[in-house]
Amino acid sequence: MTEPSPAELTEYQEQVRAFLREQAPKPPKFKLPDSFMEVGSDEQFEYLRDWQAKVYAAGYLGLSWPKEYGGGGMPHVYQHIVDLEMARASVPFMVNVIGLFWAGPTILKLGSEDQKRRYVAKILSAEEIWCQGFSEPEHGSDLASAQTTATRDGDDYVLQGTKTWTSLGAYAAHMILLARTDKAAASRYQGLSFFLAPMRVSNVSTHNIQKMTGEHGFTETHFEGARVPRSCLLGNEGEGWSVAMTVLLFERGAEGGQAGGLAMVPLRVEQVAALAAEVKRDGKPAIEDPLVRDQLVRFAIEERGFELSGARARVTGLGGPRPFAVPLMSKLRMSEFRRRLCQFAVQLQGANANLYVGDPHAYADGSWQRGYMNAFSATIGGGTSQIQLNIIGERVLGLGKG
Repeated sequence: MTEPSPAELTEYQEQVRAFLREQAPKPPKFKLPDSFMEVGSDEQFEYLRDWQAKVYAAGYLGLSWPKEYGGGGMPHVYQHIVDLEMARASVPFMVNVIGLFWAGPTILKLGSEDQKRRYVAKILSAEEIWCQGFSEPEHGSDLASAQTTATRDGDDYVLQGTKTWTSLGAYAAHMILLARTDKAAASRYQGLSFFLAPMRVSNVSTHNIQKMTGEHGFTETHFEGARVPRSCLLGNEGEGWSVAMTVLLFERGAEGGQAGGLAMVPLRVEQVAALAAEVKRDGKPAIEDPLVRDQLVRFAIEERGFELSGARARVTGLGGPRPFAVPLMSKLRMSEFRRRLCQFAVQLQGANANLYVGDPHAYADGSWQRGYMNAFSATIGGGTSQIQLNIIGERVLGLGKG
């Protein structure tokens, strides 16, 4: 694959900017969610799916994925340009995040030829939405304790059990599912298998979970003797744990290969600075307070650090003795940064911080308050911040298990 010249990349960047100026969807009359984890209404879902389909049809999604499966077959730098320009233009995120960022890359890496041809193109076009079936009630982040079972019966597997915190579960056509196929396995990490399970079959049901924001972005999914074909098995039976670990590498940003597009509404320090210039503290704009300015500068330095670290991670040889340090830290650092930035934005509002979405006196219709509460979901999904700290300590710093 020939590397593009600087002139070619500049020309492509202008092309992308023109597309976003001319084709970005108009703001809807209803409130959009912050991320795919908050999509809770049909109108939100259809609006976002139409946008993803439009981006893919224009050739700006899955640019580095193989052409034979619906991708662009181009160097990843082109997708990187698209993603940066989308963030700058503050266009809506891609709704099929689990497919684009986790399921799709895993299928491309580990799937059979038939599975690649069956699923990948429809992930890109948003024709088929994906959800994730890892977490279960009563087990939290202990993925190896999965109790959902998959029992072989001829050419099918029969699924029995419950998955929870299923983002987009109400709209998904497929679920990446970890289930136990051998209860007698010597280790709880053995006897697990990984499925590309259809959701629109008999004996599969979803129930909305209302979050503290008042929205419905998650569901609980019940399998009550649901039959799925053997062709849904990804990898070998009993080797699902290693497949799930591959998914988590993609989910946590520790491995590249995602299709691209925005995963959530972009949030930058400059937006909080604009808020600080509007709200008052002791009768003056809050941004005139030296403590506020100091904190904004600290956030800006941290934000710039993310950008430079991301660039460094893409250059072979700059990782030094710990080449996986930056990728393994990305999920933890970005999710906690977003939470702290939203918290600071809420604190700037003083007593008005008590106002929420729908209150006529709330700043920006309570978006910062909602954003702060929603930010916690990213610090939990894909492994809590505490688990991420353990991973960094053990795999990056070489510390022993506590």
